[in-house]
Amino acid sequence: MNGKNSGLEGRFGVVVVAGGSSSRMQGVDKQSLRLGKQPVLVRSILPFDRMEAVEEIVVVCREDLIPVMLDHVREFDLKKVRSVVRGGATRQQSVQRGLEALSPEADYVVIHDGARPFVQRELILRCMEDAVRYGAATAAVPSKDTIKVADEQGFIRDTPDRSRLYLTQTPQIFRRDWYMQAVEQARADGVDCTDDCQLVERLGKKVFLSQGSYFNIKITTPEDLPAAEAIAQALGDET
Repeated sequence: MNGKNSGLEGRFGVVVVAGGSSSRMQGVDKQSLRLGKQPVLVRSILPFDRMEAVEEIVVVCREDLIPVMLDHVREFDLKKVRSVVRGGATRQQSVQRGLEALSPEADYVVIHDGARPFVQRELILRCMEDAVRYGAATAAVPSKDTIKVADEQGFIRDTPDRSRLYLTQTPQIFRRDWYMQAVEQARADGVDCTDDCQLVERLGKKVFLSQGSYFNIKITTPEDLPAAEAIAQALGDET
């Protein structure tokens, strides 16, 4: 199977990153938390697992969650999850471990947060199409709030034009050769990025802002849970 069958040129390999410690969740394991009938991490994977253009999925998680994730793969029949690997000390290291586990045949690397359980097929497809067209794309939504830049003392230093401000989400999708080059450059420079687009931007490559969704939230703190439960109820178990 390849992307041509879905109208997309190229093969897509997905890395779902769930290697964080959940330190901001006050002891709640957000990846195993159930929204409806499905754990958060499973909800984050399912739309990719059902897409024809996706060749394979690698899940990156904490070592203690690997047996749990393997049980989820069987329980929810996640056919395209090829491996579950241990995360690294940082996000960048975790993504790199996932990338190493992907088949070398993948033309495009799709990176998605395991804590974004409401990503939907239409959004993923838009990002894929834009990545094929431009070489790199990320889901993003316009900022609803005015953003302030602070100085070292905590006072407002600048107010950027909100019309040009976007909140990036995942998936973030890149030509594999671009991403590999970006990883090597970051290693050589001793740089560790919190966002995968940053890696590619450092090469001077442009990343297209593909239309995201305000439903595509990331569960980070306990305050996110009421919104997540409301979205899950609205969407049901078929996301």
